[in-house]
Amino acid sequence: MLKHQFGMMMADPEPGQIFEEYEPNKYDCIAVDDEYVQAVAEKLAGVRVYWHGLDRSESGLAYHGITLIPPESIAEVIEAVRGGNERTLLL
Repeated sequence: MLKHQFGMMMADPEPGQIFEEYEPNKYDCIAVDDEYVQAVAEKLAGVRVYWHGLDRSESGLAYHGITLIPPESIAEVIEAVRGGNERTLLL
């Protein structure tokens, strides 16, 4: 089954810094099954995020790559995942 990895960065990314390498140990990641991510993907579609680096402002999850969630979007992400079984792993 497809899994999505989520991690917390201890320091803010720098402009121009690109996240193309997957480093789960560095960012203390958790794995969430795709079926649970799909359940909230539509709710996240309008949330402002960055794909792969701060130079690419987008909305919603980067399905093929790294999604960076800025501090101002965290409340929206929490609201989207609130109230569902394994989805609460993201909180």
